[in-house]
Amino acid sequence: MRKIFIADAHLRAPEDENYRTMLRFLDTLPADTDALYLLGDIFEFWIGNPQPVYGHYRDIIDCLKRVRARGVRIVYFEGNHDFHLGDFFSEQLQAEVHAGSAELMIDGLRVCLCHGDEINRADYRYRLFRFVLHSPLVRALVPVFSRRLADRTAATLSRRSSGRHAARKVRWDYRAILENFARGRFAAGCDVVITGHFHLPMVKDEGGRRFVALGDWITHYSYAQLLDGNVTLERFR
Repeated sequence: MRKIFIADAHLRAPEDENYRTMLRFLDTLPADTDALYLLGDIFEFWIGNPQPVYGHYRDIIDCLKRVRARGVRIVYFEGNHDFHLGDFFSEQLQAEVHAGSAELMIDGLRVCLCHGDEINRADYRYRLFRFVLHSPLVRALVPVFSRRLADRTAATLSRRSSGRHAARKVRWDYRAILENFARGRFAAGCDVVITGHFHLPMVKDEGGRRFVALGDWITHYSYAQLLDGNVTLERFR
């Protein structure tokens, strides 16, 4: 059976190309797909359990419901643009939700999965920011926020994140950071490491083990699949 791994679509509006392409991709998953792993930042911003669901995300949620109705298991790893998801996604999609990284046995392989925003241990400013946003206090306050305030906060955070992305690429050697992370997980006994966040499609083998960085669904339209014990990085065209 086939497993699919996607990250960093940053979906905004149904009229956007990457949004429409994601709908096509999910509606045409191969018949032998039995699990879909969403490794964070699928949405440009989603926090908590919005009621009613964000209007611009109804199409993608309906699409994921169709995927689930086919018997495909959905596993969601929260990112830095989508978090505190447990209530909505576990109830509406019967999804398994992880707030951080996890090591899972998949088809006999020990696989480390994560969004990847915690990989750069030297980015202390971001780690503090993430700690606050993902705290139980913020989770408890989310239902108190008005929808308008939540949307305004989402727009602000998205702008800040996008504005700092180029500066981070100059400051940090993403490839080296990813390779070091993968090497550590291999040393801990993982057979496969799959991550997102860096928007850098990458495959690296070491001692019979494989690391895959998923790229994104904005410019690369890349995803990974696990089939017959082999993990590959693919591109949807």
